[in-house]
Amino acid sequence: MTAPTATPPVGSMTIPTPRQQFLDGLKREHQTTKRVIDAFPAEQSEFKPHARSNSARQLLWTFAVEERLILLALKNELKLGGGFPKALETWAECKDAFLSTHAEVVSALESASDEDLAGTVRFFTGPGTLGDIPKPEFMWFMLCDQIHHRGQMSVYLRMAGGKVPSIYGPSADEPWM
Repeated sequence: MTAPTATPPVGSMTIPTPRQQFLDGLKREHQTTKRVIDAFPAEQSEFKPHARSNSARQLLWTFAVEERLILLALKNELKLGGGFPKALETWAECKDAFLSTHAEVVSALESASDEDLAGTVRFFTGPGTLGDIPKPEFMWFMLCDQIHHRGQMSVYLRMAGGKVPSIYGPSADEPWM
């Protein structure tokens, strides 16, 4: 009798499409981002560690805007102009916008074909420069930028008196052992 292996035999593993890989990554990272948001004390939403820093509410709003940009790119409706949209007034409004936009993105990706990710979008490629970026690359860029800003929020969280949840491993507030 042979012991079971964790790796399937060669040739039996199905590699997910780029669309499915992104969807899986988006869902996984969303859960982590949501834990950080849920841990943040809403009454500290205007906290920022420096005058030039964004507030925690603005970071949360950035999550919603970035997911909206993913949705617009997927629908071939992304048009730049007008600057960054002004944040909603309250933490709760920003959080609701993020959660509802995320649900829209997931639904759109689940019903999209792999071909819907073909093509490019116009986006920033450097200071003052626009260029064509493949949709999947753009979508991953938006998700990675959201992860970057989630890192900022996790630092704010500690400074605002909250408890930092496990993100990619244990935290001082959520040890694994």
